[in-house]
Amino acid sequence: MKRLLIICSALFLLSGCIFIEKDSLRLGSRNNTESIILSHIMGQLIEAHTDLDISYKENLGGSSVVWNAMTNGHIDIIPDYTGTIVATYYHEEPTTAEETLRLTQELVARDHITAFQTFGFNNTYTLALDEAVAEELDIVTFSDFAPYANDFILGAVFEFIDRPDGLPGFQKEYHLSFKSVKGMDHGMMYRSINAGKVDVINSYTTDGQLQIYPLRVLEDDLAYFPPYHALPLIRNEVLHEYPELEDILKMLEGEIDEHAMQVMNGLVDNDGELVEIVARDFLIERELIPKK
Repeated sequence: MKRLLIICSALFLLSGCIFIEKDSLRLGSRNNTESIILSHIMGQLIEAHTDLDISYKENLGGSSVVWNAMTNGHIDIIPDYTGTIVATYYHEEPTTAEETLRLTQELVARDHITAFQTFGFNNTYTLALDEAVAEELDIVTFSDFAPYANDFILGAVFEFIDRPDGLPGFQKEYHLSFKSVKGMDHGMMYRSINAGKVDVINSYTTDGQLQIYPLRVLEDDLAYFPPYHALPLIRNEVLHEYPELEDILKMLEGEIDEHAMQVMNGLVDNDGELVEIVARDFLIERELIPKK
């Protein structure tokens, strides 16, 4: 938790450098834009209201990799999702948004972790296909799509293919199977469907790429996918050492809706803006940190 900083001051040129210890927090994120943005939003908020230094551990991997790093004490704070925590980490059955949040807070406490209230948005799984195809076949919901699935090639992230609450459970719930399934990273999905290499993709409701590609996002009419509300997690050991972090992280409660998150994702993925700038601008706009 301590980092040694070397500060050379003009007042001390003759005597050399002074060594000062500064507290440091490790913020982790998955290998996707949204997770990294949320990590920087939390990190910059903490830096603005404390003397703590932030070390970002980005692109650690999928959800299970990041969760293992958290529970093993290798990182201190992460953004995560209620449905993932309940279904994937603890193998419980998510239900309503409120019950899933309650379960999340109860379950992570077993591993000495505190889950705060949500940021305010639900980023759940969905399917997206070409708008013209969806219009021609009159496909609006997953149930509408099911009779045609055998003729469609699915492009999906590897984690969705493997997770029990992902593709396996989805196919069982809607009684469908695809012509074939191609695993790929998140950004490649959109390029692949745009190039005609796949016919349908598993997207997320806050994906920034949905703003630029002519895709129809389908409705989960049987409500198979659980709520995936994003929220901050912090190790209790860290919270006990720095109790001021509780009030700081609570400042983000309900501050980010689906549209705001999709816009931020799009600024990074579509427009090439830096994550640090997007996170800072959001915090300034919400008046959570001062302008510099």
